[in-house]
Amino acid sequence: MSNELRVVAIIQAAPGKEQAVAEAIAACVAPSRAEPGCREYVPHRDLQHPGRFVFVERWSDRAALAAHEQTAHFQTLAKALAPLIEGELQVLLLEELA
Repeated sequence: MSNELRVVAIIQAAPGKEQAVAEAIAACVAPSRAEPGCREYVPHRDLQHPGRFVFVERWSDRAALAAHEQTAHFQTLAKALAPLIEGELQVLLLEELA
């Protein structure tokens, strides 16, 4: 079994803050994809639930994800999103079964 880790993270923009959330996310994409342990980093907008954003990520292992969370671009994103979202960030950490 691989050490690869998949992440699905879900956030809900506060009403009227959808564009600001999208812009904050966009600024984090290129530097995240450039990280050594990043195998996939794709943010999405949920077409069925306005204002919901879903990240689908693949990291080489937990250490790579932990390193990502310490980067300046991740910290900047987290700080930017805090006043723009409703509710809690939902994060699923997944490993492939087969």
